[in-house]
Parts: sequence; C-alpha cells; structure tokens
Amino acid sequence: MHIALVFNAKGSYPPVPVGGPTPRQLRGGLSEEEYFAECDSPPTVDALARAIASGGHRVTKLDAGATLYRSLVSGRFDLVFNLAEGLRGEAREAQVPALLEYLGIPYTGSGPIALALAHDKSRAKQVWQSCGLAVPRGIIAFPGEPMPALPKSHAWIVKPVAEGSSKGVHNSNVVRSRAAAAARVRHIHKHYRQPALVEELLEGREFTVALLGNPPRVLPIVEINFDALPKGAERVYSYEAKWHWDVPENPLKIFECPARLDRKLERAIGRLAVSAFQSLGCRDWARVDIRLDGRGTPHLIEINPLPGILPNPEENSCFPKAARAAGLRYEDAILAVVDAAAARWGMRATRRKTRRVAGASRRSR
Repeated sequence: MHIALVFNAKGSYPPVPVGGPTPRQLRGGLSEEEYFAECDSPPTVDALARAIASGGHRVTKLDAGATLYRSLVSGRFDLVFNLAEGLRGEAREAQVPALLEYLGIPYTGSGPIALALAHDKSRAKQVWQSCGLAVPRGIIAFPGEPMPALPKSHAWIVKPVAEGSSKGVHNSNVVRSRAAAAARVRHIHKHYRQPALVEELLEGREFTVALLGNPPRVLPIVEINFDALPKGAERVYSYEAKWHWDVPENPLKIFECPARLDRKLERAIGRLAVSAFQSLGCRDWARVDIRLDGRGTPHLIEINPLPGILPNPEENSCFPKAARAAGLRYEDAILAVVDAAAARWGMRATRRKTRRVAGASRRSR
C-alpha cells in the first residue's frame, strides 16, 4: 500500500493569514519547548517511516501544515498513518481525521469525535461517568467565573482541560489549599487560555495501559515508580519529570513493565482501560492512564488515542515499552496499527511475519 505518514513536526508553526498572530503570540505564555511538546521530532518520524516501510509499504511523509490538503488530494494514498496532534484550536487532534473523512481517505486510529472528546479531559470524564466508570472527583474552573467548591481531599492537582504530553501539569500544580488551587487556576487561564480541571489527587499507585487492535488487546501494564523522582518532587508524572528529569542521557528508572500486580487487580485495570477506550469510540490503539485511590480501586485519569511512540528505549516511551514486553519489536507494533486500520477499512495490509523480541514477557492478552 501507499501510506502517508501525517504528523506535526517540532518547530513547525501552523499557517496563519497575512497580518495574523506571530509565533510568540500563538504560544501565549508557553515556551517554544512546551508549545511543541506533543509534536514529533525528525528521528521519531524517520523511525516510524522505516517501520511502516518494513511491511512492504511505500511511505510518504507529510507535515500537517499549509500544504497538507493539496498533498492529500494529489497523493493517491491507500491509507494515512495519522500522528497529527494539531497546533491550534480546542479540538485540534480531530482536525486531520475530519479532513481525511471529508476527502474519503482511510486512516489509522480514532475518528474526530473520539479524538475531540479524549483531548478535552472534562468531556472524557463526563462520558466515563455516564457509563459508570470510576474517575477522580473534581471541578471545572472556567475563565471569568467563580471557582466552584473543591471536593474534599488531602491534595488536588490542577490541569488544563485540553493539553497532552504533561503540558501545563507542572510539579507546582499539586496544591493543598483552596488559595493555592485558585492561583494555579488563574495561571492556566492566563497562559493556556482554557478552562482548568481541578481533581483530587488519588493516593495510590499509577499505571498506564497500552491498547492495540479492535477489539483492543491489553499489552503488559506499565507502572510509574514515583520513588525514582528527585527528592521532594510530587508523586505525579509532571512536565518536569517527563521532559527535564527523565532524559535519554540519564533516564529515570521510573517505569516498570510488566507491573507487579496480582491477577485480580491486573484484570480490573485492563477491563477499565478497555471500557474507557470503547466508551469514547476509540480505534486501533491508545494508551490509558489509571490511578488507584487509597482503597486500591482503579480510577481513570485520561486517555491518549495518539500515544507517544518514541523509538529509543532510553526515552521511556510507554507504548513501545509495553509492546516490547509483549514480544513486539518497534516495527511490529507500528505495523499492527496499520493492520488494524486496514482491516477496519476492508483492506489487506500484506507484510512480513511478526517477530518476537528475545526474552520478552508473554504476559499479555
């Protein structure tokens, strides 16, 4: 098949009209590093292209910028491998899938409705609550409106409602008083230009669950080891933890995969992740973050239908880590996404036989 790999590159600003906002105005109060945190680097894009090509496919790389529409119309693509995070708008992850549906081009991953819901943490929580799925108690604080009463908790975490890759979730966003929560809410309103989600900070262990296929297969569960964080850091996988403290040249030993779980809890976490995936209408792949409360009950934190897929094992990217633990090489995990999408669209993605990683765990289902 001829597959277009569509992505947003780090450092590539969205198109703006003549006289429109400058790059600095587009970023608002964010540094360039944080603004592009969700986007992909050239090494990641190249690794993904090689992985797709290893299945015998022809690959064309397309940045999701001003020329994307013209490239899609003229490209004669059988399938699009969608990684585009978007750079502007509250439903920015839904923009490329909506365009692809308008053009009638098959693509990998979730559709625009699922991506828009998942990107807005408050909307995703509302769907999950309506389905009877456990989520932390919390409130939404809208700009220009009084902050609602906080749920009773030993601590709260304040987040922008519509960001990924830990953007806006800094170590200082864990607060222990209403005054501190209000200050962080004002910070988010000013710098991220969106409502803030204030949730109780659950006291238990935290996990991330990679899902692959339709219906989704639960890959070996990853646990976040907060004891690996610097002394005095809050027990959250914050922006500092993800991008400053955990670096390839000095990686934190912050993830354990497979997580050490008794069978009952492992099944409960897996079922909750699958329910979160299916209730939003996700497809092909995703990663779900889950945290236990003080009684050990799993709660949904958020879902990422466009999970990070960094190729370097030292970069602590959770989806590839879970795939390796399941016995899948990097290229085989990527090709499994292609196969899942192709099957949905009634196509056959002919490729080589999947190889297992030597010594990998077989604890997956």
